[in-house]
Amino acid sequence: MSLVIATLLAGVLTLVVGLSIFLYPEPIRRGLTGFPRSRPAALVLLIAATAFVLIHVLQLGEADFGKYKNILFVFFAVIAVGSWFRVPDFLGIRALSVLTLLLSGQFLDAAYLEAPKTRLFLVVLSYLLILASLYLAAVPYRFRDAVTKLDRSGGLRKIAGGLFALYGLLLCLLPLTYGQS
Repeated sequence: MSLVIATLLAGVLTLVVGLSIFLYPEPIRRGLTGFPRSRPAALVLLIAATAFVLIHVLQLGEADFGKYKNILFVFFAVIAVGSWFRVPDFLGIRALSVLTLLLSGQFLDAAYLEAPKTRLFLVVLSYLLILASLYLAAVPYRFRDAVTKLDRSGGLRKIAGGLFALYGLLLCLLPLTYGQS
């Protein structure tokens, strides 16, 4: 993935999340408040996260335990299936954390060895997403708490949504400046 595509993708995703939180229509409200314990959302996200991980495992080279990729493939597949049956609480949040970690890794790969001025905003977002993902994977009930707080406080929701939307807009406009020095 190129830096331009990674920045645009990050920008569009951040803009959509920000506008959704800022505008907060009823379907978004119901979806967010029901997401932490939603089995259908957990299934979709778990399948996506598992597929993403398994694709990465299949592409491992010799230096990255490539000799053991078949064993790792089976191991991670069993972990995913087992987690569906044995760890259903907040599974969607954990799967979303895995997807966010992997997507952040793709963003960082795209920014690797690029000029510091062009990659700065994407890298900052990536590291913030990594921190949030690691935290929410460890204590997923905090996602529910944050959604409850945003649901109850219109002002906080508008500020958070507005900041996300502005940062997303900045990321969407930033690739227009990449060719200039």
